[in-house]
Amino acid sequence: MREILTRLLEHQKLTQKEAKEALLFVGSGAADPVHISTFLTVYMMRSISVDELAGFRDALLELCVSVDLSAYEPIDLCGTGGDGKDTFNISTLSSFVTAGAGIHVAKHGNYGVSSSCGSSNVMEYLGIRFSNDSDFLERCIDQAGICVLHAPLFHPAMKHVAPIRRSLKLKTFFNMLGPLVNPCLPKRQIVGVFDLALLRLYHFLFQNTDKQFCILHALDGYDEISLTAATKAVTKNGERLIHPEDFGLRPLSPSAIGGGDSIPDAAKIFMSVLNNEATSAQKQVVCANAGTAIATALETTLAEGYAKAQESIDSGKALQSFNKLLELSKT
Repeated sequence: MREILTRLLEHQKLTQKEAKEALLFVGSGAADPVHISTFLTVYMMRSISVDELAGFRDALLELCVSVDLSAYEPIDLCGTGGDGKDTFNISTLSSFVTAGAGIHVAKHGNYGVSSSCGSSNVMEYLGIRFSNDSDFLERCIDQAGICVLHAPLFHPAMKHVAPIRRSLKLKTFFNMLGPLVNPCLPKRQIVGVFDLALLRLYHFLFQNTDKQFCILHALDGYDEISLTAATKAVTKNGERLIHPEDFGLRPLSPSAIGGGDSIPDAAKIFMSVLNNEATSAQKQVVCANAGTAIATALETTLAEGYAKAQESIDSGKALQSFNKLLELSKT
């Protein structure tokens, strides 16, 4: 590890193989915590290369507990986090709305590290049980239309890194990796990223695969469609800017999509959206992201996807999906 750190501090890049081996060493538990902290810090000070990101992805997938959900053709809606915007749990809510629209979802998520309330924080607070048992996960996705893949249960080797990330409370390259290492390897994926450079890296990694994807970055900094500005979107069919007007909406103010100051506040917003009691801005931003996922999965227009997302909330189907997952969590 010392040799790798020396090279990195001399501004050298790692090959994909070297990056994989470095992270496999960290995952083995043999690395000194000080070295791990230095390793993370290097990538806060300089950009990561596509080969390095690919190598880190390969290592985590080799170390992970995998699960086969291919029979359900699930989609994942997952952001990198690290955008510093402290929105409510938009991608997680969008996952339930997407499931309510009849599209199977395998939601990969974790506790918040650089934010106060990650996907897993709010779902755990609301009573969702986390498990890596394949039978349980299949029951969930079959009956509720969605299952939750809580990252620590599928990436146990990363327990050696978690305390350091919690102490740093800063965005690290692990934020970049989250959407790349869903343990069920979904063929359909909506990914939000925290900057345009990472959007390009993701595009390099996805473009030569059979994945049906949409990579998103709002031009004012959000790792999802925020409706506060235009959003850059990259798919297998090319690039475009998504504007609020594409959903028939007007731009929102950033304050309208804030997430509250605590997990209970975030959970309150979460349930208000599912119960169709949220503000129009909160509902709109969730429907825009869920609608994009629906449009990607069904290969239809954004406006049609948005309409299906609205119907999922208005009909109570998104709430039914959540309640069924909650019921299964108690069995």
